[in-house]
Amino acid sequence: MLRPARMSRPEGALRPDAVSGAGYALPDATRLFRQRLFAHWREQYRMIRMVADWIVLLYIIVPGLLLGGRFYYGFWNGDSIGWTAYVPFALIPVVLAVLLATGGLLLLIREADSLFLLQRRQWISSIMLRSILYSLGVTAVKLGAAFALLLPFIVKGYGVAQAAVWALLALTVSCGWATKLLVHLIRVSRQGLARQLRLIPALLLSCGSYLYAAIAWENRPWLLAAVALLYAAVTLWAIRHRLTLQGTFLQDIRESLKQRMRIASLMLAQVVDKPRPTRHKPWIFRRSQPLLTSREAEGRFSAAGIKAFIRNPGHLKLYLQFTGVALAALLIVPAWLFLLKWLIFLVLTALMAYWLSSYWLVFAGDAYIGILPFTKAQKAEAGTKLLQLLIQPFAALCAAAVCIPLYGWWGLLLFIPVGIGTGYMAASIFSTFRFQR
Repeated sequence: MLRPARMSRPEGALRPDAVSGAGYALPDATRLFRQRLFAHWREQYRMIRMVADWIVLLYIIVPGLLLGGRFYYGFWNGDSIGWTAYVPFALIPVVLAVLLATGGLLLLIREADSLFLLQRRQWISSIMLRSILYSLGVTAVKLGAAFALLLPFIVKGYGVAQAAVWALLALTVSCGWATKLLVHLIRVSRQGLARQLRLIPALLLSCGSYLYAAIAWENRPWLLAAVALLYAAVTLWAIRHRLTLQGTFLQDIRESLKQRMRIASLMLAQVVDKPRPTRHKPWIFRRSQPLLTSREAEGRFSAAGIKAFIRNPGHLKLYLQFTGVALAALLIVPAWLFLLKWLIFLVLTALMAYWLSSYWLVFAGDAYIGILPFTKAQKAEAGTKLLQLLIQPFAALCAAAVCIPLYGWWGLLLFIPVGIGTGYMAASIFSTFRFQR
């Protein structure tokens, strides 16, 4: 006699007999919360194990901890923190405010609770309260760890008094609690544009008041403590309002799933591109107007490659990021190391030319491009034009970062011809070696 197959139950979900009245697998909400919390920890551990090799991590984490511990101990015991003389104290609250505005609350609510806990609303309230307290505890630990890392700079670098340090810590933790709860309430009670219109002002008000208090009352611990108590009162009100909020079960499930999958999303973001939205019209060059004055086939082919490059958000973002990093690298080098500045400029221009040539090889080798009757010589000529045009903004900006600090007013006259000439030479060299003719 055949027996029906047993259906698997999601980890951490409640068994039907737990609330049937005959016999309880989990007699109270406390044990159910504990089971789901342990299941959540195991889930996060498995996600990390899927992509991380603990042996490799040990070779990175252990030396990093030893080196970081050495610097941290040195800052507390005499090593000078000279950069604090040039950077205002406002940098510390800004860093902490960025942490306040990130993250969310983890509610250990499952989809099946709408069926099995329908007659026990107090169980859902109990699980939700414990989940909120757990999330606030995790928030306090994270903010406390970040504050501890910044503590040597706060005390030794900026000379903040001990009472003000403790008051600033209380202000940071209480503001983190209030911010998380206010953002959570808006996310589960509003949708669409109405949610964004409330979310942005809430973050600005909470983090802005924190920044004002931390910067304006740097050495006034009693005022900082008073604001911390105000944030604590907001936290208590938000917890009570959250427990009495009705009709948000689906939004609670969505937010809980979002928080549970945060680690997975961070890991996948490094290896999987975010899906691009479907566009009926491109965001730039909508009328497909001619980009180059040349009417030859090579010119139109090169213009098509430039349009495809600019219309692709990934390529354009990487181009701008590399340009920003290159400018920072050139500006950091002091003027007396002028030979090093020029060497870095040439190397960065060569790297940009290599990347653009790689882009052209992929674009010209696409299956759709193969339908067009272009010869190798025509593809190479079109690729050369593309390299010479796309590299010019990068080369000109990098030349400005070299010439202006070194030569002053003369640099304003030199950086344009130097950038154009260097970019043209790099494009010609890489197109000669990499494009088949």
